[in-house]
Amino acid sequence: MKDYEALSKKHFDRQAAEYDQRDTYYYSQNGKISCRDIAEQIKDLPYESLLDVGCGTGFLIDILTRQKAAKYCGVDLSDEMIRVANEKTIKGAEFRTGSADKLPYPDETFDIVTCSQSFHHYPYPEEAMQEALRVLKPGGLYILSDTGVGGLGAWIDNHILFKLMKSGDCHTTDRKGIEKMMRNAGFTITDSRQIKGFIYTVTGKK
Repeated sequence: MKDYEALSKKHFDRQAAEYDQRDTYYYSQNGKISCRDIAEQIKDLPYESLLDVGCGTGFLIDILTRQKAAKYCGVDLSDEMIRVANEKTIKGAEFRTGSADKLPYPDETFDIVTCSQSFHHYPYPEEAMQEALRVLKPGGLYILSDTGVGGLGAWIDNHILFKLMKSGDCHTTDRKGIEKMMRNAGFTITDSRQIKGFIYTVTGKK
């Protein structure tokens, strides 16, 4: 089986130094769109702790710390992304290397778990959702923003295109597919929206 985690790590380690500066589709364009949407959605919510899974360079957490004081944690597979995030010395933020399907945090730790533009890199998406559910407090929110398609486009991506690529992309689905996965994981869908093009954000409540 193709080692998608190793490919993702290599892909994002290589991008890390320029990720924030290069606002292109290949680098961070979609990620920034998703992060800004998430930040706008939660700016008025009461929360004390938030985990960003697939945090990259800490772009989202950097925005959030300017909006609200809270405990912020970020986890990412890429050592280089985490290095860049830590170099920002964002007040109230802690970044560490880790995998989405084996989160290095105790049960019921966070009020909110976010995931922006990294879910399509997870070879074990169901396990990643279960981990998000596990580390959320009762009533907590899981906010997932990604780019994806359904139907024939998804089949072509998942069975042909992604098998040829070396960027760690391993599966795609559309907003309805994410809603279904969230419900199967035990979440109640509280919000679902198409942001721009194929970019969407879905929110589930524990």
